[in-house]
Amino acid sequence: MSTAHMLPTGYRVHSRTQETTDTVTVTLTPTTAVPKTPVLPGQFMMLYAHGVGEVAISVSDAPRGDLGVLVHTVRSVGAVSRALHDTPVGAVVGVRGPFGHGWNLHPGGRDLVVVAGGVGLAPLRPVIGSVLAERDRFRRVTVIVGARSPSNILFGAELAAWQAREDLDVELTIDQPVSGWTGAVGFVTESLHRINIDPARTTALLCGPEPMMRFSARVLLDRGVPATDIQVSLERNMQCGVGVCGHCQLGELLLCRDGPVVDFATAEPLLRVPEL
Repeated sequence: MSTAHMLPTGYRVHSRTQETTDTVTVTLTPTTAVPKTPVLPGQFMMLYAHGVGEVAISVSDAPRGDLGVLVHTVRSVGAVSRALHDTPVGAVVGVRGPFGHGWNLHPGGRDLVVVAGGVGLAPLRPVIGSVLAERDRFRRVTVIVGARSPSNILFGAELAAWQAREDLDVELTIDQPVSGWTGAVGFVTESLHRINIDPARTTALLCGPEPMMRFSARVLLDRGVPATDIQVSLERNMQCGVGVCGHCQLGELLLCRDGPVVDFATAEPLLRVPEL
């Protein structure tokens, strides 16, 4: 097993962008020479805040041309993520990885439906970038982004650029009406009911709170999309990243090794079990 998977490598915070009041996107560059290992959309790294601890964070961009650069979007929800969120430009964090399986876009010529809830847009952002870089590979591409309120929406300028494209259908929706908001109001499942879907030629990618993914997958199943063509990104307590410690176990899966992206045919019976 490579050292990159067991011992953290120093990465310096090159830049940081405040996305919301509790979420920041950081660009990391290695402090020493590192293997030029491509990080695939949907994979994650273990980020270490010195003196605090380590946490799994998905990549939120895949810069082309420099495989040593990492981009992560971190929401401050606990001691480690708070420390990483607050790390200033120039400081060093530890990095291990990449780990896990990323999004599977299958052969070309299919429709793509991307559904993101809250910070779940971050792991989907690099796959959308990859799709747009090879837009001719796909037929219709639909992106549905849900958030509690406009202030919780990530990557605002990038979303506006996506909405301006004629080869991409993008819908932003918030949970409750807010003064000044002119977009859709409601859950992402309502948007899924509205869009055109060719079930035999659709690949769906879902990331967000677990209930959101389960309800969204159910809408897609009811519309005829096979469970094997619906992918979800699952989150558990990932600690080692290499399938040894067992903290991320979900039934027979070790999500750091067998996930975090799995098809819904595999995930659905496991997610049905309370507190599994």
